[in-house]
Amino acid sequence: MNKSLKIKAVAILAVLLACVYLLVGIPKSKEELIANWNKNIHLGLDLRGGSHLVLQVQVQDAFKAEAAQVGERLKEELGKQNISFTQIDNTEPPSLETAETVQVTIKGIPPEKVGTFRGIANDNFKAWILSSDGPNNYKMTIRPSDALELRRTTVESAIRTIKTRVDGLGLAESSVIPRGRTDGASEILVELPGVDDPARIKQLIQTAAVLELYEVKDGPFADDQEARVKHGGVLPLNTKLLKGVGRADNSTGWLLVTRNPVIRGSDLRDAKPAQGEMGKWETNFVLTQDAAKRFERFTESNIGNRLAIVLDNQWRSAPTIQNKISDNGRITGASNQQDASDLALVLRAGSLPASLVYLEERTVGPSLGADSIQQGLLAGIVGIAAVVLVMLVYYKRSGINATLALILNAVILLAALSYFEAVLTLPGIAGFILTIGMAVDSNVLIFERIREELRSGKAVLAAVDMGFSKALGTIIDTHVTTVVSCAFLFLFGTGPVKGFAVTLVIGLVANLFTAVFVSKFIFDWELSGKRQLTTLSI
Repeated sequence: MNKSLKIKAVAILAVLLACVYLLVGIPKSKEELIANWNKNIHLGLDLRGGSHLVLQVQVQDAFKAEAAQVGERLKEELGKQNISFTQIDNTEPPSLETAETVQVTIKGIPPEKVGTFRGIANDNFKAWILSSDGPNNYKMTIRPSDALELRRTTVESAIRTIKTRVDGLGLAESSVIPRGRTDGASEILVELPGVDDPARIKQLIQTAAVLELYEVKDGPFADDQEARVKHGGVLPLNTKLLKGVGRADNSTGWLLVTRNPVIRGSDLRDAKPAQGEMGKWETNFVLTQDAAKRFERFTESNIGNRLAIVLDNQWRSAPTIQNKISDNGRITGASNQQDASDLALVLRAGSLPASLVYLEERTVGPSLGADSIQQGLLAGIVGIAAVVLVMLVYYKRSGINATLALILNAVILLAALSYFEAVLTLPGIAGFILTIGMAVDSNVLIFERIREELRSGKAVLAAVDMGFSKALGTIIDTHVTTVVSCAFLFLFGTGPVKGFAVTLVIGLVANLFTAVFVSKFIFDWELSGKRQLTTLSI
């Protein structure tokens, strides 16, 4: 064997050993080998079993919140310029499809201040269109391009928040992706392999976890009517009623609080579970630097007043401010450690930008996944056996060459899936089997080219060299066109389709190595030192 062949042999052996290491490591026992295999080959939902959820983001909530924020900012700007007004309010969009119809209405602008008012609106709220709505009244509507952007960012923010919460539970093989690729799509697909009881996950995902701290003005009241009667049937200006959650921490009844919170969920820097008085579990939170300064000023000027801790628009507790508070707070009432941990997790992950509605839920049992694996393996074994038999019968000893390249191709493909931590799904197995077919197809192209060269009268060594040389261009062309198709499948497909595309592309890349480099090496190794060879078993 010459030096060139030795280098190629070392390279192939190194690739093989690296692939085996990626698949099973260096096991010291059979049990460790199986454990490493199961750890490195990640199975998808359809093979491992788990939960499949489809959620719809209620983007109209985000439009409503945006309009409310614009209204509050507008009040501040008008106050700075001493421009009086009768009322600033926002309409509520009736449905998800009509979220863009949200408006901010401004009433009672003095005629002599109209110019200044228009300047404020146009300079500070460029995403909104100002128009007249009668004498001294105006309305602001969101621009179509900004409305589309708000829809997109709302869904993207919901996806990030959900993924952070799911990953926080250790479900690293989960999939959280948008469902559909059209503009304005508001559906999210969540796949959770290995989760056969999704009740806790659903609760964790759907919890908006909007933490807010409000100044308490009055209460608690037995019901909202009692609060209204006490105040003459009309709530005081810039106040609202909040209902208690009715937990063990005496958060029952209704509280009258200021309309705008002192602290919002976005002001949180961290949250974690802890045990407080009497060993009861609670969730402690820490504010950002800016929020801490604001909270410190508020508590210092409101000692003796009450502060409502509100989660998802329901108050949990309303302690009295005893002294100045800076950046720490706590939420009591957790029934156990898991309750406190889950609340800390959703607070750290951030609040959802809008509420969620479940459209679809499916659970795939482990037994069904095991059946899929068994049937997939059976199909693969039968397919490989048939291919090997045909290659050996039709191409004789050269069929052994193709079989060895085929086996190495499969090993490289599995090792690549392990290295990239790709999830193997049932369509992925289909891609795996299709890769085997394409690998054999490459060998068929090469072998037929060699046969043509032999029939034209060329010597064996020259025929082999020319066969590989002439087939290479065709093999590359077919592989490139398939990779382009897989790219579109990956860009526009859902999880299982993406798995098929990824598996097929990895297999094609491995096939270029095995069908061209490895197969050529086997021919060269077999023919080395046989310069006078007149026939080839092909």
